Amino acid sequence: MDLQVATLCDFAAEYQGKMVISGTFDALAAKATPIVHPQCSLAMRFCFTPEDDGDHELQISIIDEDGKPINDKMPIKGGMPVQMPENVAFMTRHLVVGFQGLTFPRPGIYSVDILVDAELIQRLPLRIVQVQEGQEQQA
Repeated sequence: MDLQVATLCDFAAEYQGKMVISGTFDALAAKATPIVHPQCSLAMRFCFTPEDDGDHELQISIIDEDGKPINDKMPIKGGMPVQMPENVAFMTRHLVVGFQGLTFPRPGIYSVDILVDAELIQRLPLRIVQVQEGQEQQA
């Protein structure tokens, strides 16, 4: 199993078998804490081979620098069954997880952890920055 794409973005969708991703980011800036991001998505593209056939568990968690989840809804868990057709060398699947109202209590470095079968396969860093009034909001 290979995670070919994993990114936070403003919007993602699958359209005619293709992944459409808009506005990828790895930093958020705001003037006040807690910092609330109204809406975003985690876009993922997996590539499977015959060895991956079977049931798997996907787990996604957004954690702070101390490894603590940002809220009580984390981790997000779900089944990820893989059924490989016969005589197919590989297949890809897209998965988009939408988030609404993500709240970060303070500035710092956060991570989006993606685990399959309890094994960390990707850690996306996310920088949360507090800016002052009149300061340019570049993250």
